[in-house]
Amino acid sequence: MSSCPPRKIESIAVFAADTPLAHRAFREITQKYQTTTPEKADVIVALGGDGHMLEVMHQTMHINKPIYGMNLGSVGFLLNNYSPDFLFDRIEQATGVTLNPLMMEATKQDGSVFKAHAINEVSLWRSSRQAAKIAIDVDGVNRLAELICDGVMVATPAGSTAYNLSAHGPIVPIRAQVLALTPVCPFRPRRWRGALLPHDARIKFTIMEADKRPVNAAADSKEAAFVTSVEIYEDRDTGFCLLFDPGQSLEDRVIREQFLS
Repeated sequence: MSSCPPRKIESIAVFAADTPLAHRAFREITQKYQTTTPEKADVIVALGGDGHMLEVMHQTMHINKPIYGMNLGSVGFLLNNYSPDFLFDRIEQATGVTLNPLMMEATKQDGSVFKAHAINEVSLWRSSRQAAKIAIDVDGVNRLAELICDGVMVATPAGSTAYNLSAHGPIVPIRAQVLALTPVCPFRPRRWRGALLPHDARIKFTIMEADKRPVNAAADSKEAAFVTSVEIYEDRDTGFCLLFDPGQSLEDRVIREQFLS
């Protein structure tokens, strides 16, 4: 993998979201700085919101280049403030964090296996009027024989402030080396609020009564319909280096999120 953060910047590759604001920023950046293809660039620059940042991470996963995002969306949790000035200096002074995605292996009702990476979370949810019934195994041991719910997810620390937090899951510090297992609207066990699991745990969801109570699964935005089981584990062979301005690290942002009212 490229160094995280890089020591010297000579060229960048720029990805812009499909919005007027991002298009204007793309013109500003590409007119001012040396740009090239993602494969040849020292750093990839993402212009947009958090959703666009996740798309860029997925698109460039195979080339292992540091990514510096600038916010031109709404929240910008994974990005820095936008400015076209002194960009190379900012990138060289940035602090880096390496994230490992989850791998989802979803077996569908037709027997095929759908594989996809998730940077934020792998989520399962019911796709009919009836609640899902899901058994949960961790490292080959059954931990919950039957969860009746609208859904369930496994979130990374980076993703713990997104869908996971909206489902009342815990915020997980980046260096905690744990994953958040969080139910969505659990009916039985009614008071079960999930679990924190070691980052190297292998989690398996088995869909009970899959024909009667169909379930879909998604790794970020990549979805598999009508699944019968889903296995999830951290892919230690794949990593992303995200760059943040000094004093604005992802670790600090996650910690600050826990004190917001």
